[in-house]
Amino acid sequence: MGRSEETFGPSRYVGNDRLIAGIVLAVVTFWLFAQTTLNVLPAMRTELRINDGTSDIAVSITALFSGVFIVVAGGLADRFGRVKMTYAGLALSVAGSLLIAASPCGTAIFLMTGRIIQGVSAACIMPATLALMKAYFDGAARQRALSFWSIGSWGGSGLCALLGGLVDATMGWRSIFWMSIIVATLSWTLIRGTPESRGDAQETALPFDWTGLTALLIAMVAFNVVVGQGATLGWLNPVVLALTSVCALALIVFVRTERCCRHPFVDFRLFDNAIFLGATLSNFLLNGVAGALLIVLVLVQKAYGLSSLQSGLMTTGYLVAILLTIRVGEKLQQRCGGPRRPMLMGCAATAAGIALTTFTYVSATQYVVIAVIGITLLGVGLGLYATPSTDAALCSVAHARSGAASGIYKMASSLGTAFGIAISAAIFTALTTADGFPPMKSLAVGQPDQLRFAAAVALWFNVAMVLLAALAIKLAMPKQGDVVDDAVISNA
Repeated sequence: MGRSEETFGPSRYVGNDRLIAGIVLAVVTFWLFAQTTLNVLPAMRTELRINDGTSDIAVSITALFSGVFIVVAGGLADRFGRVKMTYAGLALSVAGSLLIAASPCGTAIFLMTGRIIQGVSAACIMPATLALMKAYFDGAARQRALSFWSIGSWGGSGLCALLGGLVDATMGWRSIFWMSIIVATLSWTLIRGTPESRGDAQETALPFDWTGLTALLIAMVAFNVVVGQGATLGWLNPVVLALTSVCALALIVFVRTERCCRHPFVDFRLFDNAIFLGATLSNFLLNGVAGALLIVLVLVQKAYGLSSLQSGLMTTGYLVAILLTIRVGEKLQQRCGGPRRPMLMGCAATAAGIALTTFTYVSATQYVVIAVIGITLLGVGLGLYATPSTDAALCSVAHARSGAASGIYKMASSLGTAFGIAISAAIFTALTTADGFPPMKSLAVGQPDQLRFAAAVALWFNVAMVLLAALAIKLAMPKQGDVVDDAVISNA
């Protein structure tokens, strides 16, 4: 067996709060700053003069590229070093933010390129930092470190709408990305000096599955374009039909390649472990509820006339709830003897919160109140779910594969976000522009309101995703008292 630096070399190094702070800021460069497009999208669309379909793709394409490349980055982090990969991610974050901040009006090239680079940046940062958490923290200290990592991730996603609205209203949306550059630089300063950590030498020397990566990338890009442009071009348009065929064919090639390849891009053997499978699948589905936030923020701006700042303020409860309940989820996991119960509690609160936001037919004032409560419940649910799920996924894999397994787990996060945003936006756009939709009387204006109907349907789709996540947890997670420990699938 090859030697791992986690066992030989800097194994005596114990992670400290400075490392945690640097990692959290690295994670924040994506979840806080890159995700602000969920709320400032209307302002960006207006200033850059781009259409709805293009702007919807710009929102989801970052998560898509993050999801596709995150496993690659996880493997590279195991091979070349997790600290080096974190530095590379921070450098890409600076480059992507710079392109977006400098985007000229009348073209989406700078915006799209910057968003793609931000996605690759997140792919480098997330698995590498998760693997560093596992390498340099143990037991309760690791759970504490993961809680702070989750605060950067889930908390950043909660603060992004408020930050985006506040900065857009005071300094303009471009300032958001200048701030991101400053935070990335500070993160690099705090992480500097951390000993390098790598995976097992034999594992990292294996050839990489470029065929599988290429097939998945083609499939996901084709899917994203079809979903984003289908309503605009027409679902029976030859271009849309051709891209749909390309997506299906690429997925077939991907699955066949991964099953036959000796060293696959996505090692399906990891999913033989029910715990890892349940954590990853539920993670994919619950990250998809980012689509619900997008729909609510767009609805209140389009149908109710709220500004980006006002709509951002509606998410304050989400931020507070998620920051308060992430550590609660950690403590519940310890008290309940496993991750199953807090993960299911999180799903229940998340489903209830999104269900409240589907009451789009009430008056403006009533909907804002209901939506604030619903978004707050959404934050409670995701906060309870975050740490138990992440810890369950990491504890069920061998140390030498933690980078690759973390990559798959976070790939589920990013692809889930891309999937949820793309499908939710597609449902909303399609029903908004469709003729002959079911009549719904708006108490605010006393006439049928297509926007409200479209939003309600898209939000119910998000509720369905949460229910499927709960089912995956119920079937896969061990019951109270069962032990989840490291290296359960060390033979993978």
